[in-house]
Amino acid sequence: MIDPDSIAEVRALARVLDMTDTRVRRGAKDAVRKAAFAVERGAKLRAPVDTGTLRSSINTTLFGSGLGADDTIGAEVGPEASYGVHVEYGTWKMAPQPFLGPAFDEVEPSFAAALEDLGGKALE
Repeated sequence: MIDPDSIAEVRALARVLDMTDTRVRRGAKDAVRKAAFAVERGAKLRAPVDTGTLRSSINTTLFGSGLGADDTIGAEVGPEASYGVHVEYGTWKMAPQPFLGPAFDEVEPSFAAALEDLGGKALE
């Protein structure tokens, strides 16, 4: 026979794990949002300016609520101007003028640290 106290303990543990899971998902969503907008800011500061079109076309799109187990959280940051890729990587006629990659490289360590911190909190 199963001990009723054991069942109560398992149910209490399930509630704690569910609350932790929700807290971690919300934390991950917040970390992605903060990092994405930091990359956007950095890219706008680094983008070369001729007419300002490239700089003003750099936007962030967030996706996923992070509330479901299979709900992916993510973000896309980049220019909508069609020539942004040519500025970033260069062409055979033009040297590269990276603006997005360096912005990501600057933000990546703090983003990784935020995710590691969330991983540690999930184990607490």
